[in-house]
Amino acid sequence: MGGSILRGGRRGYPLTFDKSILNFIHIKPIKEVIAMRRGLLVWRPFEELERIRREFDRLMEEFIAKEEPAERFFAPALDVYETDGEVVVKAELPGVKKEDVEVLVRDNSLIIRGEKKEEKEEKTETYHRVERVYGKFERVVALPVDVKLEGVKAEFKDGVLEIRLPKEKTSKEAKIEIK
Repeated sequence: MGGSILRGGRRGYPLTFDKSILNFIHIKPIKEVIAMRRGLLVWRPFEELERIRREFDRLMEEFIAKEEPAERFFAPALDVYETDGEVVVKAELPGVKKEDVEVLVRDNSLIIRGEKKEEKEEKTETYHRVERVYGKFERVVALPVDVKLEGVKAEFKDGVLEIRLPKEKTSKEAKIEIK
């Protein structure tokens, strides 16, 4: 096969080096190495698929790292819960100004939209990693119950938008007398 066997692998397994592709393969059990010496090849399809996946991931990382996205979207995290008299929605909006957020209620849905603007500072630092996301966002939340449009309150404090929507008092349940 053109390969050399190197002793000293983990747990006494020999380390196989395939000179034809100049790449370390895997640590293989002795039975596989003997089979390879006899001209038999042990094919492990899942290991091959894993190797292909790793190579594909590496190629995609190289390709994506060179491409700059035109516009990335920011999706704020939300909590939605219900109390006896209202529905409460909390949205995390760190780095977003109150003036850049719009809140709407339409068709029993709450719509939160806005933009997290990038801070443009021209400095001579070299960035090695940029993980903060900027851009426009919109979240549409289906409300679990009917709400009154009058009396909706929104408060923005410390990067958290809290919206309180009072529940509609109309009851859609009625006891029906059986005759």
